[in-house]
Amino acid sequence: MYSSKGLLQTIHDGLLNRFGHTTPSVPAQGCRPLISHDDMTTGTPVTPGGDGAATYGTTATDPPKDIRESTSSSEAEAAAVAAGLSHLEAHDTRWYSYLLTADFWVVIAIGQLLSLCITGTNTFTSFLAGVGTIIPAFQTLFNYALLTLIYLPITLHKHGLRKWANIVLRDGWKYFILSFLDVEGNYFTVLAYNYTNILSAQLLNFWSIVCVVLLSFFLLRVRYRLVQVAGILICCGGMGVLLASDHIKGTNGGQARDMVKGDLFGLLGATLYGISNVFEEWFVSKRPMYEVLSFVGVFGVLINGVQAGIFDRAAFEGATWNGQVAGWLVGYTLCLSIFYSLAPLILRMGSAAVFDVNLLTANFWGVIIGTRVFGYVVHWMYPIAFVLIICGLVVYFLAGSILGDSKKPWLGDNQKDGVAGIGTAKLKALNAARKKGLVGGAEGQA
Repeated sequence: MYSSKGLLQTIHDGLLNRFGHTTPSVPAQGCRPLISHDDMTTGTPVTPGGDGAATYGTTATDPPKDIRESTSSSEAEAAAVAAGLSHLEAHDTRWYSYLLTADFWVVIAIGQLLSLCITGTNTFTSFLAGVGTIIPAFQTLFNYALLTLIYLPITLHKHGLRKWANIVLRDGWKYFILSFLDVEGNYFTVLAYNYTNILSAQLLNFWSIVCVVLLSFFLLRVRYRLVQVAGILICCGGMGVLLASDHIKGTNGGQARDMVKGDLFGLLGATLYGISNVFEEWFVSKRPMYEVLSFVGVFGVLINGVQAGIFDRAAFEGATWNGQVAGWLVGYTLCLSIFYSLAPLILRMGSAAVFDVNLLTANFWGVIIGTRVFGYVVHWMYPIAFVLIICGLVVYFLAGSILGDSKKPWLGDNQKDGVAGIGTAKLKALNAARKKGLVGGAEGQA
């Protein structure tokens, strides 16, 4: 008769043999565990049966192979990032060091391209309003639909359907809030122009910069240096010159339908813009850009579609529809989609503050384009204003850091919580480690 333990062992061995598995021989005692307490604490590999014929190569404390490989890869990447950041920041940086980097000029170039996109959307909106097609929510719906068509397939291809579904369950509500802030910021800003004059609405845009600085300081732990605050103030001074020239020429819009209502709408729109810009900077520093833009598109279609159905229905029925209007809508959508696609780059390489300050030059480009389209005359103060805004950006980056604003304080030591994407400090560090061979295996990991 077998003892109860011997019987269970026999049944267990028989089942394993039945399905083609074999079991190592065990000592006569039958019940001695393969790994003793000492083996588990010392991490010594065990040879079952004591004959050395087979070794497992792991101990009870070892994680599975794929986990070990993932951990090893993460550790190698962290070491490469640390070495790369140390190398980049160890340079003898001077007050003008960042101005000599390609990143600075890329930030300026992208910022001006974004300003041109904003000018393009304003121009096409003016064309639409000129023929009585005033549909602020509906015309933006096409932008979100285009973002969805471009970036959702990329996201599904990169992540796979199951991982994408997990992201929806885990972070979908965060992306919904980001899209909601963006949609409503667009809507109330456009609505403000229908009630207040242009001068008042543009002055209220300064509030978005204030919101960005305050939110970044208190929520994202960004610490601005005096030279950066001075740069922002110089940029705002340049914008003030632009507004003053408009007032002198009498192109500030004159009397408004309802100044109080328009100013409140403008203040709300600027606040929502500021919050959404900071939130998007936080997102794109942690997640791939294509993922962020895909969710902005998907939720933007839903939110903006409902809003357009409620508030633009009457205006939609009374609007003018012809081939020319369709062309203006296409132009508006393309300009806005390019804007949305490039915005994450400047948020990574710079910051939400740099993003908003760059957009102050949109008024300058608007007048330049207006001279060809609407017959505007360039006032002598406009070039001064443009130069002041660019000088303010230069002053902003005179902080002596070779990485500028790309190194985000909320990503932890060595940017461990960030994504190694285009424009991020983490990718710059990995590339520096690979190029200089600072860490063994860093090149392969980078």
